[in-house]
Order: sequence, then structure tokens, then C-alpha cells
Amino acid sequence: MRHRLRDPVAGLLFVLPALVLFLIFRIFPSLGAAGMSLTDWNIGGEWNFIGADNYARLFDDVNFWLSLRVTLVYAVIYVPLTLLVALGTALLLNKVVFMRGLFRGMLFLPYVTSFVLAGVIWRWIYEFDGLINGLLARAELGPAMFLEQSSLVLPALAVVSVWKGFGYSMLILLAGLKSIPSSYLEAARVDGASTWQRFRRITLPLLKPTIFFVMVIETIGAFQTFDTVYVMTGGGPARATYTLIYGIYDLGFRSFDFGYAATWGMVLFAIVLGVSLVQRRFMDRGNT
Repeated sequence: MRHRLRDPVAGLLFVLPALVLFLIFRIFPSLGAAGMSLTDWNIGGEWNFIGADNYARLFDDVNFWLSLRVTLVYAVIYVPLTLLVALGTALLLNKVVFMRGLFRGMLFLPYVTSFVLAGVIWRWIYEFDGLINGLLARAELGPAMFLEQSSLVLPALAVVSVWKGFGYSMLILLAGLKSIPSSYLEAARVDGASTWQRFRRITLPLLKPTIFFVMVIETIGAFQTFDTVYVMTGGGPARATYTLIYGIYDLGFRSFDFGYAATWGMVLFAIVLGVSLVQRRFMDRGNT
């Protein structure tokens, strides 16, 4: 019995520090938010148990449905764009031999850049007299109000987030490409398969688990976007970028309605969990 327990106990001791931190900073706050969503907690720490009143309040809250729509539209733009950019750069890096490490580092550099710094830089790029409008003026296409026009602001923010965050997904996809046995591709090449056929019939099917993982983490990231909105638009114009996370911030730290803000957070948790399960079911069906 002691011999059987030795390895599990040793493994538990190794992961115990990370597990304790996970419980303190993830699980316990989540449970606390779930309990807070059933109260009218305010900034003074006073609260009363009100049950499901906050959840019933959601159905008549115009701002909640607006923020949900904005977040969904942003995710639909951001996730496929990030996946395409990350997969394309991963495929290119997988072919690079000369100065491979340098190119990887350069492409990964935006990921470790501060979101605040990135937001300030891209605000200048998007401004009326910024870089992009300067190039449009040279092409006689006229200026575009990227951050002031409701129809352009979400794609503009998505581009910033893709530039900032695609490096992480790129490295994950690159690791997935490296794990594909080269003998499969060599055999297909000998049989006369084209580059597109090798990618479609061999690379893409074997890369599906990695793509699923990237889709899940990027979807979660899209639903949790806050930094870009806070730095670049502040939820505007006309609440065109009023995402769920920004709404939680607005309710909790501007209106000090912590109980209702926690309710938004629990709904966001349920949405992200549901999207992840749907993606998993879709990928499992594709694999079968």
C-alpha cells in the first residue's frame, strides 16, 4: 500500500503550490462571485439576499443585451481572423530553416507587449491624421473614422487584438505541425499529391485537436476582452464596443452595483462554457 501511494503522493506534493494558488485566485473567487450574484452587494459591504432577482433583472436590461450582441459580433470577427493569421504564420515558420529563431521571436514579440502600450500606438495609427489615413490619402481613398464610426470600430479593435495575441496561438499550432510525422507528407509527395492536397488530406486532419484548442482559448479570450476597449474606445462610440467584460467593469467599479455585476459575470461564465462544449462536440463529430 505504501508503495502504491508513494508516486501519487509525490506527484500531489509537486503540484500542490500551483493547486493552492489556483484554488485561492480562481475557484474561491468564482464561488464568491456566484454567491454575490444572489445579493445586492454594494461598495459599503452591505448586502441582502435577494435570490434570483438579479437574473430576472437581466431580461429587461437593454445594456446587457446590447453588450451580449457586441461581444458575439466581436468574437465572430476576432476568432477566425486570429486562427487564419496564426495558422498561416505557423505554416510559413514550419518551412523556414535560415534564422528560424529570429523570425519566431519577432512574430511572438507583440504578444509580450503591454496591451496599454499597444492600444496607445494603435490609437495613433487609427487617428484621422494617423498612419492608415495617411496611406489612404495618398491613394485618394479618403480618410476613415475607424474609432468613431460604429460600423468600423469592432473590426478595428479585432485587428489590434489579433496583432497583439496571434503569437501564442502561432506557437501552439507550430508545435502541432512539428508533431506530424514527416513520413506521411513524404509518402504523399511521392504519390504525386500537390501541396494543397497534402495540407487538406494530411496536415489539417492531424492538426484538428490543436486547432480545437486554439479555437477554445481564443473564444474565451474574445469574450473576456477588456484592455483594448478600455484604452482605445471606453465602450464607445454610442456603446458600439460595450462588451460584457466592460459592462461588468462599468457596473462594479463605476456604479458600485457589485451584486448585479457578479450576475453578468456568471452569465458570461455560462456562455463561455456552452461555447466551449459546442466547439468540442463539433470537433469530435468531425474526427469521427
